[in-house]
Amino acid sequence: MAIFGTQRDILLFNSVNRELLPDVITQQVGYYKISLGRTTTNIYGEAATKNISDPVLLNCLITRGEQTWSSDAFGPDVNRRISFAFFRQDLVDVNVVPEVGDVIFWYENYYEVDGVTYNQYFMGKIPEYAYSQGLENFGSSISIICSTHLVPADKIGITKERG
Repeated sequence: MAIFGTQRDILLFNSVNRELLPDVITQQVGYYKISLGRTTTNIYGEAATKNISDPVLLNCLITRGEQTWSSDAFGPDVNRRISFAFFRQDLVDVNVVPEVGDVIFWYENYYEVDGVTYNQYFMGKIPEYAYSQGLENFGSSISIICSTHLVPADKIGITKERG
């Protein structure tokens, strides 16, 4: 029988994260969901433009990679890989499920989600795991990490407008 990682421990951990992310770390991003139901595709399942919902403001931890430059016949191009780690309960509260193709806005730049990682668990356990007999009340899924790359705003069809 496990001693640590009970629901009481998880509630403490969640309350610390609820205070730490918005009040101490204060890194916020705009999260744009792709609306597949409203996006029209051609016969090959490709879309010339994506239909994107309004952004949701979320707190997160950001791990930035170095900027890289490349040059071709069209001129120089910059790229940067960034990972955004979201507190899972924040995403549940605003009903956002991160998926590949979604767009994140941070510091006047747009980043397209390449991959989503769901495997960061409190105490290394989750109650839903099939082989956790007797441990149904231990552990929890803590965060969701989105791996992204820099994408030009005109490529995704998002433009800033003055209000």
